[in-house]
Amino acid sequence: MSVPTHAASISAWEPGDVFVGATVLDDPADDHAGRGRILHLDAALRPKGAWDLADTSHLVGGLKFDPSGVLWAFDSQGFVVLNLHRDGRVVRRCEFGARAYSHVNFAADGTLLLGEHVVGDSVHPEVQARMRTRIPFMPGTQRFGDGHVLRFAADGTLLAEYGTATHGGMGGFLGVTSSVLAPDQRTLVYCSETGPRLMRYDLAADMQLPDLQSSTPPCPSGSPPMYFAMDYAADGTLWVLRSGALEALDEVGQTLRQLPLEGSGWALLDCMADGAHALVSNFFTGEVAKVSLIDGSKTASYATGAPRAVAGLIEFTGP
Repeated sequence: MSVPTHAASISAWEPGDVFVGATVLDDPADDHAGRGRILHLDAALRPKGAWDLADTSHLVGGLKFDPSGVLWAFDSQGFVVLNLHRDGRVVRRCEFGARAYSHVNFAADGTLLLGEHVVGDSVHPEVQARMRTRIPFMPGTQRFGDGHVLRFAADGTLLAEYGTATHGGMGGFLGVTSSVLAPDQRTLVYCSETGPRLMRYDLAADMQLPDLQSSTPPCPSGSPPMYFAMDYAADGTLWVLRSGALEALDEVGQTLRQLPLEGSGWALLDCMADGAHALVSNFFTGEVAKVSLIDGSKTASYATGAPRAVAGLIEFTGP
């Protein structure tokens, strides 16, 4: 059931505007907890406003517009799925159940593909020792999640659950943290962030496919590559955010181009509607940048002032 929660005072949305999930971290005991907030920027990454959220408790991410122009947002640790409307309404979508969803893909047939951010029931001890947040179990279970992708009808009816393989990332508990539906509408490309595998799943055949790219130690260059995000550009090229660089891949996983980014920490990617640029954001610093897909140059930048808190990034393209 969809539950209207509150209305926000917002600026008009215009094509090219950018929305950023930048939670205000205000809990000294939990470095993922705080007041949910979505920043609204114009096409030049100049601030237009902000949207405070009453329903979330931890990092707000997975921002994506559905075909009708509704903005979806997620708090995977709070088991929260939100719809944000241009008139200021915020609607909590409760019909998908209490799972740690962190993002969505919209299929051409009108169905929704929701990805579970976490998997398993434990964190690698060396990572747990330095974590300052708690990953909750799904209600009624003794596990974080299954790391699966679930397909729903628009009204929230569950249609299928796909047993997607996951890597776990550095912490061993990360599931399907980022994914994109290929133009063929049957292949899902995804990763467990900080992991060395770019995975694929055939949704039509309900079967795991060979990895598009993967690395196993020992790696010739030292540390294995880490995957964070992926998106298809307007021309159908798959771009991947991997180990501090943007890479364009062909259909068999060969790297066609590599555009190094400045520094490390780049974790989110959204290919823009103009086909020539991409939005990226840095988890460590909170920077949002618009970069050229020709040479990787930075054409605009915005400092959110929210280090380790930016977990969602999307361009509004209309309607």
